Amino acid sequence: MLKINLPENFILPSQNTPFPEVELALDEPNGLIAIGGDLSSERLIDAYQRGIFPWYGENEPVMWYCPNPRMVITPEALRISKSLNKVLRSNQFTLKTNHDFEQVIYHCKSIKRKGQNSTWIDERMVRAYTQLYAQGVVQSVEVYQDAKLIGGLYGVRMGKVFFGESMFSLVSNASKIAFVHLVQNMGYDLIDCQVENPHLKSLGAFNIERDAFIQRLDELLLK
Repeated sequence: MLKINLPENFILPSQNTPFPEVELALDEPNGLIAIGGDLSSERLIDAYQRGIFPWYGENEPVMWYCPNPRMVITPEALRISKSLNKVLRSNQFTLKTNHDFEQVIYHCKSIKRKGQNSTWIDERMVRAYTQLYAQGVVQSVEVYQDAKLIGGLYGVRMGKVFFGESMFSLVSNASKIAFVHLVQNMGYDLIDCQVENPHLKSLGAFNIERDAFIQRLDELLLK
C-alpha cells in the first residue's frame, strides 16, 4: 500500500464527493489528484472530462491522476518507420473495431510486460470498462492474422478525443498496427497517451504541459 500524506480534499469518501481542481495535483507522485471513490460509469466519465484517469496497483484503493506533462499524439505528428510501413503494406493483417472488446481487455490484463510484476488492470477495472463499453463510451481496436486475434487496444472516446488505456501484442508490431489505425483512420484530433512511453514516443507521441492539455481537451469535447 502506497503511503502518502494527502490534503484532506484529495480523499473521496463517497461517490458524490467531487474531484479537486486538477491544478492542485501533486508533483510526486506526478499528477496524483485523489484517492478513493468508485469506478462507476458516472465517476469515470466525469474524471475523463476533467483530464483525470484511474491508475493504481494491486491491493491499493482507486487512485486518480492528472500528470504534468501529458503525453499525447495527433494525426499530424504520427511517425511511421520504414520497417513498420513495410509491415503495414504487407496486407497480412485485418483490422476491426469493437469486434471483441472482452478479449482485448483480457489480454491487456494478463499479458506479461517487461519490467512489471503485475498489471494495473484488476477485476474492478475490467467490470467498470466493460460497463462503459456497453454504454458506447469505450472503444476497442483489434488486429487479426489468419483470423486469430494477435493485438489490440482500448480506451475511452469523448468528442474528438480518444483516451488510450491499454494495448497488447501477441505478435511483433501488432499493437503498433492497432495504434496507427486508431490515429490515422478513426477521426480523432487528439489521442491521450497519459504518461511518457518509449513505445509510443517512437511513433510520434510528445509531451505537453497539463494546462495546454486541459485547454485542448475542453475544446475537443464539444466537437
